[in-house]
Amino acid sequence: MTLLRDDDLSAAFDHGSAAYDRLVAASPGYHGHLRRSARRLGLPDGGRGLRVLDLGCGTGASTAALLAAAPYARIIGVDASAGMLARAAAKSWPEGVDFVHAPVEELAGRLRPASFDVVFAGYLFRNLADPDKVLDLVRGLLAPDGRLAVHEYTLGGSPVHRAVWNTVCATVIQPAGRLTGDAGLYRHLRRSVLEFDTAPAFARRLRRAGFTDVRVLPLPGWQTGITHTFVGSAGERA
Repeated sequence: MTLLRDDDLSAAFDHGSAAYDRLVAASPGYHGHLRRSARRLGLPDGGRGLRVLDLGCGTGASTAALLAAAPYARIIGVDASAGMLARAAAKSWPEGVDFVHAPVEELAGRLRPASFDVVFAGYLFRNLADPDKVLDLVRGLLAPDGRLAVHEYTLGGSPVHRAVWNTVCATVIQPAGRLTGDAGLYRHLRRSVLEFDTAPAFARRLRRAGFTDVRVLPLPGWQTGITHTFVGSAGERA
């Protein structure tokens, strides 16, 4: 199976959106880890006055995590899947939270440069055809010294981490996907992690894109060595 990309991936998420919230709720630590990654941004004063872009917001789990960390921020959630986004938008949100249906690659023509103080990307970059291009776009959307947090499946590099991921996929994730009729999407999930950067490699990718003060932070539970938070600063523009 080749990895799903662009319209094919969006269509798979459209179909999978009906069961998505139930499946992730059954994953130990899923929501708590997103909240931890959002807190690692260290946003002051509950995010008051800050403009936050939530890339790949899906059904809104990352949006809720950002609200928990920064309840006074202005948040825009973006996703390429209309089905996932419809489920996010149907939930109850406070004033100041909005959603936009668009592939992340198209945002440069729709959003003003340097118009966000914070960008959060949950489970996004391994699904992109050109992660470097999107990192360049993201840095352009951030204000000088704006903050980026990436919450992503990125294996730590040990054979043990790879073995754990394959075991969890084979015994839990893919069987659950078959039961919901989304076998292709969850086969993609497994392969997309195996074929993406390790955590050290993604940190290097961030630095090459011009992000500074990049840190790689582990998450607990079975996801140790499998899921990481990456935080960094856009730095000053030349």
